Amino acid sequence: MSNFRTYSPLDHIIMGFQAIISADRAVDISPERANPGSFVDSDHLGESERKESATLMRVNHAGEVSAQALYQGQAVTARSPMVKETLLRSAREEIDHLKWCQQRVSELGGHTSYLGPVWYGGSYTIGIVAGMMGDDWNLGFVAETERQVVRHLESHLSRLPKNDDKSRAILEQMRQDEGKHASVAMEQGAKELPEPVKGLMKLLSKVMTETASRI
Repeated sequence: MSNFRTYSPLDHIIMGFQAIISADRAVDISPERANPGSFVDSDHLGESERKESATLMRVNHAGEVSAQALYQGQAVTARSPMVKETLLRSAREEIDHLKWCQQRVSELGGHTSYLGPVWYGGSYTIGIVAGMMGDDWNLGFVAETERQVVRHLESHLSRLPKNDDKSRAILEQMRQDEGKHASVAMEQGAKELPEPVKGLMKLLSKVMTETASRI
């Protein structure tokens, strides 16, 4: 695959959107890194456990749809080349997460959220707005988003069936990557978001999570 930086932001948007609408067919895009779950041999789950894991991984897939859309939208309106580069690099890692989750949902016999294009379009729009506020606020949005994502992943890790080591390996790597994204944003000058904004972000995340778990 060509280096992510050889494409324009518009190219990333088009490729990302195509990947979302075709995710269940696993075409147009491949992860750069191996799926962490592929290194785990055991997968001894009962039917109810598979359904629970599939639901959790569907929600995480929807979250990754939103995450890469946010980064791509933020990159379009970022002012500093360094910030733009950081956002696009992080977006590429989110595509890895997206495909890992999609693969795991398929293995579990589930399906990804039917509202993928909605998650993508809404998150991309939010990303555009965040970027227009200036790079320090843009990075602040990244840092807070990733902190909330880490807490979400920790919650899902505690809810996974105890024998689902494949899904656990994926979520553990995702948690590590998301924490790194937050740290990088802070190092580059992220501003702390006001509490009302953080609260609104939590509310929107909850609505998406609850909806994706069902649709």
